[in-house]
Amino acid sequence: MLMKKEVITPEVTIYDIASHLGLASSTVSRALQNNPIINKNTRKKIAAAAEELGYRRNNYAVNLRTQRTRTIGIIVHELKSHFITSVLAGIGQVAAQSGYDIIIGYSAESVVKEAANARNFFHKRVDGVIASLAMDTADLSHFQPFQDKNIPLVFFDRAEDQPNSTMVVIDNTRCGYEATHHLAQRGCRRIALVTGNRKRNVYEQRYQGYLQALSDNDIPFREELVMINDLDEKGGMQAAETILNMKDRPDGIFITNDFAAAVCMRQLQDAGIRIPEDIAVVGFNDDNICKLVNPQLTTIHYPGKEMGEIAARNLIDHLDGVTSISNASRIIVRSQLVIRESSLH
Repeated sequence: MLMKKEVITPEVTIYDIASHLGLASSTVSRALQNNPIINKNTRKKIAAAAEELGYRRNNYAVNLRTQRTRTIGIIVHELKSHFITSVLAGIGQVAAQSGYDIIIGYSAESVVKEAANARNFFHKRVDGVIASLAMDTADLSHFQPFQDKNIPLVFFDRAEDQPNSTMVVIDNTRCGYEATHHLAQRGCRRIALVTGNRKRNVYEQRYQGYLQALSDNDIPFREELVMINDLDEKGGMQAAETILNMKDRPDGIFITNDFAAAVCMRQLQDAGIRIPEDIAVVGFNDDNICKLVNPQLTTIHYPGKEMGEIAARNLIDHLDGVTSISNASRIIVRSQLVIRESSLH
């Protein structure tokens, strides 16, 4: 039995549209680029005909002419957190308004996957990259090819100083200080810290803020009260278990992630610990979960959407020649302590 031969429909071209409407191909071309030299009504008629005929713009040809793909690569270390999704929403909004597409790469906290994402973006010829570093990233050489080609790089949240790049961050040291100082001002004298690996800038800086606040409030540092955990459900449970097994339990905890803080609170409450009467708790990020737990969680408001908007606008300004990428720069986004019932005695 003979197989029926598949018929491939040829692509509709501007010449087909021009023939269909009885117009010059140059008029159709300009209209499809929304060139104001073409009458508005003519542009509408051509756009309608293009849709009717199934015309698709040949972006490959455009890219070859302009040496631009109008695509931004984004590398993130996780996809589940409210903070990251807020950042992506901010980037996506600004990119769309400026006529850019985005591609998202997920490193899953692995420098190997991060480097693979960077190589993939480089070969896809993205116009620029926005990245938040994986937990184990120490060597940033996988971003060097972008710098060699003067392709702009913007790092957000988890960032390191790099030549010819921009960092968009909050003042993590000040935030760590404010969270700890708040607990001290509420009368806490044994303040625990639950945080991520201090190899990453954000956690080291929050730790330094914690230390400074202890010192300024004449509270001695106790190494056993510092817990380095993954800031996920398991990490929150481990922190609670460690605290419950302490002979001298803390009377305040600063946990540098809201979800981990919520899990830890629930475990402590299930064991009979009253919050905030026995242990006051402060989180970090101001995720939606802060208002769902009981008592509601005091936290540091971390404006993810604003951070994403700033990162995207900065990158696009580089691409459009508004600003230069010849020097590294640091942009500090405002954050603040949000006080709720979990830390109020």
